[in-house]
Amino acid sequence: MIFNDAPPSASTVPARKRWIAFAVVSLLLVVAALLGADSYARVKALAALEAEARSEADLKVALLRATLERPRALPLLLSRDPDVAAGLKDGPAAERLSRKLEGLVDATGASVLYAISADGRTMAASNWREPTSFVGSDYGFRDYFSKAMRSGEAEQFALGNVSKRPGLYISRRVEVDGVARGVVVVKMEFTRLEESWAASGRPTFVSGRNGVILITSRPELRFMTTRPIPEAERAPIRDSLQFGTAMLEPLRQTPMDRLGPGADLVVAELIPGHRASYLRLIVPVATTQWQLSYFAPTDAAIASVARQMRLTAISGLLPLLSFVALMLRRRDLARARREREQAARDMLEHRVLERTRDLTAARDRLQAEITDHRATEARLQGVQEDLVQANRLAILGQVAAGVAHEINQPVATIRAYAENARIYLDRAQPAEVEDNLTSIAALTERIGTITEDLKSLARKGRADAKPVSLKAVIEGGLMLLRSRFSGRLDTVHLHDPADGLQGDVQVLGQRVRLEQVVINLLQNALEALNERPDGRVDISLRDAGAMVALEIADNGGGIPPEILDALFTPFNTSKEKGLGLGLVISKDIVTDHGGTIAVDSSPAGTRFTILLKKA
Repeated sequence: MIFNDAPPSASTVPARKRWIAFAVVSLLLVVAALLGADSYARVKALAALEAEARSEADLKVALLRATLERPRALPLLLSRDPDVAAGLKDGPAAERLSRKLEGLVDATGASVLYAISADGRTMAASNWREPTSFVGSDYGFRDYFSKAMRSGEAEQFALGNVSKRPGLYISRRVEVDGVARGVVVVKMEFTRLEESWAASGRPTFVSGRNGVILITSRPELRFMTTRPIPEAERAPIRDSLQFGTAMLEPLRQTPMDRLGPGADLVVAELIPGHRASYLRLIVPVATTQWQLSYFAPTDAAIASVARQMRLTAISGLLPLLSFVALMLRRRDLARARREREQAARDMLEHRVLERTRDLTAARDRLQAEITDHRATEARLQGVQEDLVQANRLAILGQVAAGVAHEINQPVATIRAYAENARIYLDRAQPAEVEDNLTSIAALTERIGTITEDLKSLARKGRADAKPVSLKAVIEGGLMLLRSRFSGRLDTVHLHDPADGLQGDVQVLGQRVRLEQVVINLLQNALEALNERPDGRVDISLRDAGAMVALEIADNGGGIPPEILDALFTPFNTSKEKGLGLGLVISKDIVTDHGGTIAVDSSPAGTRFTILLKKA
């Protein structure tokens, strides 16, 4: 802690003594806390490490048992196989048996399968094709042979005298009519299991009844012993070549402390030239006379927990020491504080006077700013009135442009009908002339409806919506487009209603206004085809719950991105003679009918989707 204020000189000597005493006591407390943290950390770390080690050791024992159980049933099955009994006799039957055993090795995962006759000579083996073939070898000296011949079955872990690879030999006597004809043997190697143990980084090995290490994660420990073996026991092992020429040297390990059943602390040299402290767990392997030894290094685990405990102890002690130091410092600074308070009061009075002068000046500036703001507000009100007037003029221009855009198509159609009528008059076909004049009258009535509808933009509200046939709306739109797009309407395909819609689909709206929407969208779609030979416009209806979806899709070149972003904005168009009002008016019409309009465009084409309320 850093304190910038110094105590008065009169109390300097007593204060120094108090601080020296405080420092000595604090140092003793810190040392005691660290020692206590180390002691507690060791106990806690070993307990956690033991629990973890027991879990891992049990898992390794379970894996070892599973590895052992798989091949144990194989000798029993083979001992009852007639082919095995026949193969124990020299000749073609022995070769057939070798071929059969060779196939079984691949299927069962055993290392080697072989059959030994009653005189100890190998008659058939799964490795009969290999240079290290067992065929012809004499294994009469092996315990797994002699014991199986006597008692019917045997297991022995040994080093192969031909392959020089260690493994577990599981044997079973073969009998024919109650007469022992030989022994069938399965050799099981544990290379994969040892590699799995080695990957964990913690030394693990399995020792036999006599303490010899059989299976290990560290190959340099193989055939060492967990305890010194008397010479009387070593001689028979060496003579039988069970472990080859191994010296059966004892493992260097020194017990240090007992933790629990099968768990103790040892100092061992599991890596040549490196002694370290380990937590050793010894777990028996069921159905065998083996036991698994699992070693977990303790130094790193204890050091990690010790760091945490030390940090916890210091974190708890420092606030207490800081509080005591604070109390001592407050006592030393009490007199100095009173003197500073008096000086502060004097300084405060001086600052209050200066602040009062500053506030007076600020008040005068604020009054001047208020006057300026009022003048600005008056100017702003005038500008707003000008903007309102300009907005009205802009709306008037949009309405005029909309009228021109919407009546353009009916006028073009009227012109086409008028020209057709003149041709029919020249041909003296009065019936066709009358049909054309009737259509012209209907189109003039439509123009009146459009202008009346556009004038209603200046009034609130719209005419009441009524049930309208979508089929009639689409057919009316196609009829008005027939004159302009003569010969191109064959690209328009009207599909039958889908998704549960049946019959004549009706929606709420006004027929003339909905025809305006269909005309605008179909006109844009036909113009987008640009006389493509494979051009196509699809019109389809589908059910959308309380709404009906009308989709108009084309396979044109799509809408440019810069136009698509502001597609429904007035005067936004990519056409040279276009006004950019058709889609704006269409969106307003659909919105007035309680619907929505959406567009999806890509270089492969454009699709407009209109949602209208069902009638």
